[in-house]
Amino acid sequence: MTLRIEAEALGIRYFLVSFTDLFGVARAKLVPTSAMDDVEENGAAFAGFATWLDMSPSDPDIFAVPDPKSMIQLPWKPEIGWLASDLYMNGEPLPQAPRQLLKKSLSKAADLGYQMSTGVECEFFLLSGDGTAISDPLDAQAKPCYDQQAITRRYDLISRICDVMDMLGWEPYQNDHEDANGQFEMNWKYANALVTADRQTFFKYLVKTMAEEAGFRATFMPKPFSHLTGNGCHMHVSLWNNSLSENVFEDKSASLGLSTTAKQFLGGVLNSAEALTAITNPTVNSYRRIGASTTSSGATWSPNVVSYSGNNRTHMIRIPDAGRFELRLADGAANPYLFPAAVLEAGLEGLKHQRDPGPALDVNIYEDQETARTLRRLPTNLYDALNCLESSEALKAGLGQEFITSYVKLKRQQWNDYSRQVTPWEVEQTLDC
Repeated sequence: MTLRIEAEALGIRYFLVSFTDLFGVARAKLVPTSAMDDVEENGAAFAGFATWLDMSPSDPDIFAVPDPKSMIQLPWKPEIGWLASDLYMNGEPLPQAPRQLLKKSLSKAADLGYQMSTGVECEFFLLSGDGTAISDPLDAQAKPCYDQQAITRRYDLISRICDVMDMLGWEPYQNDHEDANGQFEMNWKYANALVTADRQTFFKYLVKTMAEEAGFRATFMPKPFSHLTGNGCHMHVSLWNNSLSENVFEDKSASLGLSTTAKQFLGGVLNSAEALTAITNPTVNSYRRIGASTTSSGATWSPNVVSYSGNNRTHMIRIPDAGRFELRLADGAANPYLFPAAVLEAGLEGLKHQRDPGPALDVNIYEDQETARTLRRLPTNLYDALNCLESSEALKAGLGQEFITSYVKLKRQQWNDYSRQVTPWEVEQTLDC
């Protein structure tokens, strides 16, 4: 069945043919259903230079070819269907396109007999309509996490978002007020990494749209307020055989319930941690969150050194139970496709070289500074993280030199734009020097 025929049966009049660029910005064209036969076969045309894809005005059009399996009929506006798309130029896949990179990494894993499953914990703030303050002035506790009154005051919006996820079959299972005032997290069931990435992309669109309709503004910005906990995007990772009948990470008889495969994969992620940071923490603002000083709640909940532990949230990687690990490094700006692709490539490199993650650390790494000083520190700014990515043989081999070159080039431009700014703090501190 073609998309056009399916759309006519569902009452869909238009499609948002969407793709995500290297900066994680969702781009789309609104295509009438009557034109979808051509778009489904050949794609919707875009000027690549107009997006963050490291292209020039002289490059030919890129074509976004929709993936029919990704189609979502908007429950709040059912005459519109949303489609994730793959990018092509001159009939060939665009090498730096994020969704294609993830698909390529997953295909590589499948050739080795593996399927990666992921689940993400997306945190966001609900702000006033103009974005200048949190939306709820009564949300003022020093430790607001799980505050019953605060989440009840936002029941109408949170429940509406959750209802949409339930209608779409995502199996949402809990929603909570997070550690910062005005901050929330909504969880749904893990799935194949590509499915989760498509859902995360749509989730951000869903949350922002419904917040706007309620008169608020939602942000996934890593650190919108200096005194409050930032927006993380923790990812839970497990590896399965191709038939999905066995979680190859699980060995309940082993320490922390992790198999040798899981530990070697984990060793690869730890080995590439500094380079991964350029992708998991992709903005200048990201480094306000990792390594931040203590917030008003008493903890940042974000890592600053390369370490792993059992069920201990002070480390970069936590093992909450057998058969999976939680990477706590990424923030709300992480690209939904590049993030899992980079983690998968780092993990596969760990399997190839049988990397030993070393012993798990059962200490509060925020307080045990003697132990922390013996560990590798994560980059403290985007510039250093990009240098780590550029020199990473593991990620260059895994993600491809074309992607690394494009990503680093554009992100360095962003760093340079930031570096040229004169901030109020600088004026206050040095005007009379």
